[in-house]
Amino acid sequence: MGPGRRMVGLPGLLGLPGPRRVVVGSEGAGHAHSCAGRHRLLPTALRNPGPLRLKGPRVDPTPEGMRSAHPLHAFFKIPPENIRVIPIEQEDRMRFPKWLRWIGLGLVSLLVACQGMRSAAPAPGPARSTPIPSTRRIASPLPMDLAAGAGEAVAALEQQLEAIYEQANPSVVHIRVRSGQGALREESTGSGFVYDRDGHIVTNHHVVEGGETVIVTFADGMETLARVIGTDPDSDLAVLQVEVPPERLHPVTLGDPGAVRPGQLAIAIGNPFGLEGTMTVGIVSAIGRVIRPGSRVFSIPNMIQTDAPINPGNSGGPLLDSQGRVIGVNTMIFSQTGVSSGVGFAIPVNTVRRIVPELIARGRYEHPWVGISGYSVTPLVAKALGLPAERGTLILEVDPRGPAAQAGLRGGSRPVSVLGESIPSGGDLIVAIDGRPISSMEDLIAELEEHHRPGDEITLSILRDGQTREVRVRLAPRPSS
Repeated sequence: MGPGRRMVGLPGLLGLPGPRRVVVGSEGAGHAHSCAGRHRLLPTALRNPGPLRLKGPRVDPTPEGMRSAHPLHAFFKIPPENIRVIPIEQEDRMRFPKWLRWIGLGLVSLLVACQGMRSAAPAPGPARSTPIPSTRRIASPLPMDLAAGAGEAVAALEQQLEAIYEQANPSVVHIRVRSGQGALREESTGSGFVYDRDGHIVTNHHVVEGGETVIVTFADGMETLARVIGTDPDSDLAVLQVEVPPERLHPVTLGDPGAVRPGQLAIAIGNPFGLEGTMTVGIVSAIGRVIRPGSRVFSIPNMIQTDAPINPGNSGGPLLDSQGRVIGVNTMIFSQTGVSSGVGFAIPVNTVRRIVPELIARGRYEHPWVGISGYSVTPLVAKALGLPAERGTLILEVDPRGPAAQAGLRGGSRPVSVLGESIPSGGDLIVAIDGRPISSMEDLIAELEEHHRPGDEITLSILRDGQTREVRVRLAPRPSS
């Protein structure tokens, strides 16, 4: 709009003083309008800081007064000499009928209401750019009740663990084993637990193996020498005896081996790295593991796997259930670093019940022996070897000294590559002992250990040349090597 034309806006419709026309810059670069006062100016462009031409009402009779009082100088600090004032002799004022003023007022009210609605509404845009409202709810009585219930459960578990520690820790001992003399003296450390009030302490065979001096430290700080009265390398169990008044001994309570299930609470108390009375907590990860410890020839059946942290120094200590009863003896870990990786193993309590009394009475334990090495058959192996059964124990080799050789059992003679592994084929396939099915070598070992002793006669059901045969075998004591 040029500087010579008259502008009509909302102030005119409302009967207010009309806006003043302002041209900023000598070339009329932009226009600004205001309805809040007769002298307010909002420049839209200041591209050229040269002389300015202003049209507006008089403020002071003299041009100097108008220049210094004008808002261009007061608000925008434009030097008065750059402002040129052109006096307006006659003020433009428009008058409108009353009905038109009321229409204008209504339009203004409607405009204000619409603007408020636009401010409250979300900004338009594509769906993917619209923020997704948070789904978090305001706290309600139900979540609060659940949280309170969870807190009570945690508190109950903590109280139970505290009670277990107070009950079992006095039964756990720290074992130090010394051997050699002078500069060649060595000391190893492990754990154990009080078995009875006669001073018998259960630990691992590998804890005391080769030791000359055994020192036992109790939870109350009492130290005493101990002597080894029995060991069993094949089960990795050993029994010590100390001369301590019975009233100062706190025997453990042995648990029920048949009640141990994966997922149950598992608690280890021992002396990892020599740190006495350390409790760690996990679960029973699995049961029935058959593990061969170290360089031993024979495996230990029915071991308990746990993720309760077990470290060097925990060996020989108890693995407890949620009632503080012993369900196993912590023995070994699978680890590439030498410390706990969450895969630990404990000798089951039923093995302790069976072997420890023999060690106390005789100093040794005799395991039943058949005299074979075997392989656990699976459906894929059975198909590759052409076996008539998908499960069982395939005899790979027969020890000529053992009962199996005397009973006429056969081992494999023809190596066959199966799934990248060379397996001697042609041996007998054991599928049952005394009528109880055998599906793997682990089953065979567990069956012999749990239910038989040397001198027992057993009946093996075998498959040979496609036919089922019954072979009677008398078990012998397991040789030392």
